Amino acid sequence: MKKLSKFVDTRIGFFTLLVILFWLKTLFAYFTDFKLGATGLFQYLILFFNPLATTAFIYSLAFYFKRARFFYPVIMGLDIANTLLLYLNVIYYREFTDFMTIATMTGYSKVNQGLSGSSLALTNFHDVFYWLDIVVIVVLMLCKVIKFDPRAIGTRLAFAFTSVSLVLFGVNLSFAEMSRPQLLGRTFDRSYIVKYLGIDAFTGYDLVKSQHINNMRQSATKPELLKVKKFTDKHYAPANPQMYGIAKGRNVIVIHLESFQQFLINKKINGQEVTPFLNSLYNGKDTYSFDNFFHQVGQGKTSDAENLLETSTFGLPQGSLFATLGSDNTFQGAPAILNQRAGYTSAVFHGNVASFWNRNNVYKNLGYQYFFDASYYDTSGDKATGYGLKDKLLFKNSVKYLQTLQQPFYVKYITVTNHFPYTLDDEDKDPNFQTTDTGDSNVDNYFVTAHYLDQSIQEFFNYLQKTGLDKKSIIMIYGDHYGISNSENPSLASVLGKNADDWNDFDNAQLQRVPLMFVIPGDGHGRVDHTYGGEVDVLPTLLHLLGISSKRYIQFGTDLFSSKHNQIVAFRNRDFITPTYTSVGGTIYKNRTGKEAKLTKKQQEKLKKDQAFVNEELSLSDSLNEKNLLRFYHPKGFKNVNPADYNYSNGLKRAERIEKKKGVKSTSIFSENGDRSTVDDYSTDAPEQNHSSTDSNRIKITNPDANNK
Repeated sequence: MKKLSKFVDTRIGFFTLLVILFWLKTLFAYFTDFKLGATGLFQYLILFFNPLATTAFIYSLAFYFKRARFFYPVIMGLDIANTLLLYLNVIYYREFTDFMTIATMTGYSKVNQGLSGSSLALTNFHDVFYWLDIVVIVVLMLCKVIKFDPRAIGTRLAFAFTSVSLVLFGVNLSFAEMSRPQLLGRTFDRSYIVKYLGIDAFTGYDLVKSQHINNMRQSATKPELLKVKKFTDKHYAPANPQMYGIAKGRNVIVIHLESFQQFLINKKINGQEVTPFLNSLYNGKDTYSFDNFFHQVGQGKTSDAENLLETSTFGLPQGSLFATLGSDNTFQGAPAILNQRAGYTSAVFHGNVASFWNRNNVYKNLGYQYFFDASYYDTSGDKATGYGLKDKLLFKNSVKYLQTLQQPFYVKYITVTNHFPYTLDDEDKDPNFQTTDTGDSNVDNYFVTAHYLDQSIQEFFNYLQKTGLDKKSIIMIYGDHYGISNSENPSLASVLGKNADDWNDFDNAQLQRVPLMFVIPGDGHGRVDHTYGGEVDVLPTLLHLLGISSKRYIQFGTDLFSSKHNQIVAFRNRDFITPTYTSVGGTIYKNRTGKEAKLTKKQQEKLKKDQAFVNEELSLSDSLNEKNLLRFYHPKGFKNVNPADYNYSNGLKRAERIEKKKGVKSTSIFSENGDRSTVDDYSTDAPEQNHSSTDSNRIKITNPDANNK
């Protein structure tokens, strides 16, 4: 004991004591207040050790202060500041299930909305453990039980401590990259960085990122916006007069098909249709379907798809726009446009945690009035997968929220069950559906989860038809991005009637097709359209179907029904596809043959112009988003969204208050149904529906790492 006491009386011993105590406090926070979703021994080992390197680095800075009267106040100040950072994140996480960014710390974003008025209510009894060690150490120092060491640490030894801590951080980062590739380059949830690198590393990372963004935005000028506006005006495609307004005044229901590719449509496996209900919609008389529609996502995957559809701008060349810029960006997206132009109520239904892809912030900036995330559903037991509530339960259990929204509404359902690695509980599988036997479990299971997704959508449509909601709505269905990766496509080849040995980049590009359907019940003029287009084209197309002109907005896509629609489909990596050619890595393939094209000089010049268009389009979109240029643009009748106007807690109660507001006639489904709930009108065969919850507080969804989200 005396030896330990003497060791603590040295500067190195005192440094070691503070590092260990803060390390323990951080682990305490990890396992009591934060839900970081660690799975497997390797992730837990990383989680266990990740606070050490950054804590040692920060506290080692005190060694450069030679005099004791400086060293001890500095290292204690660093300890108090680091503890304060940890504790503020604890409080913040309890309110928002998220971590504090530099923007929130400086009061720019959410802190003013929540913490200032509710910090006391968010405290817990065990919070004393975050501060107890500091109080005890200060008392022991004042009582001289812990003595000041007058002997200075040499600069070389101080540098050695700093260097060793940096090496440890490098090892930590290497192990993190092994478990979560592209951790920093493709960030889609702040909890991932905290899980792998710790609070301090996350704060440092966010500081660097914020400074980079601020530098770009401070240098932005209005002429840069004018350059973007000139481009979008030049390529604007006027609406097809025969299609303009055919769904005017209808509710808009968007169904986001996770990882769903076009080849699933009309596909039979062992003589059975994989998606029989979606096939019936796709080929139906009330549906306008597109068979040459491509996803255009980058590293942001699902979040990029949402951005493309909501704003008609592209994601970023690296990382996710939602996660990187979404908290502070100015958007002129579908929810705000529809609300301001036609009085639409907007909502998202998604059975995953709100912070995933930073949706809890981005949706507010887009103007979504409601976000029903995992906290609104019972996700306990086998009701959820790693990415959220199973699809049949999502549609079924959203009815109680949907029926209270004022019409017309713009709502989006984000499905998750058809998500890599395509696992499904045996009780959810259709015993009559037999999948492929390719030897690749991802490929084989992909058809099983797609079949389940199809059944869930059929149940939802049955509800729409039973309540008559279908005739008052336009239902837009789209696939967000590929499900089977390029590396697995050769395993898929035989299922598609192709030879795996002949598979090439052209085939990979063609498989980036995803479905797009506009279902307008009662229309009767539906067709399968062969126009080439991409996700960036959806918003102007939808607006025109609703009878709302898109001309005043900055949008890079064009109306798919317009005779002036540009059929050059740009991919995020600057490859592109046209009705005649496919360009992959500079190699040009002819679509009709799938072989490398032999081009005339005239054809070469035309394709150079196409490539120049793609490069300019992507560059201008990046400039618009990275520099937040839309803050300079004020289209007629559009009021910039104030995210402070939206609060996603108590969504049902807020909807019900609006519904019962005196002097205002409610247009909700509930009111139109004679104040009778339509929940019982929804029928599902989901076996989990009858399972009793084993956790009254509901299990929080944890997001296992995957290479496909």
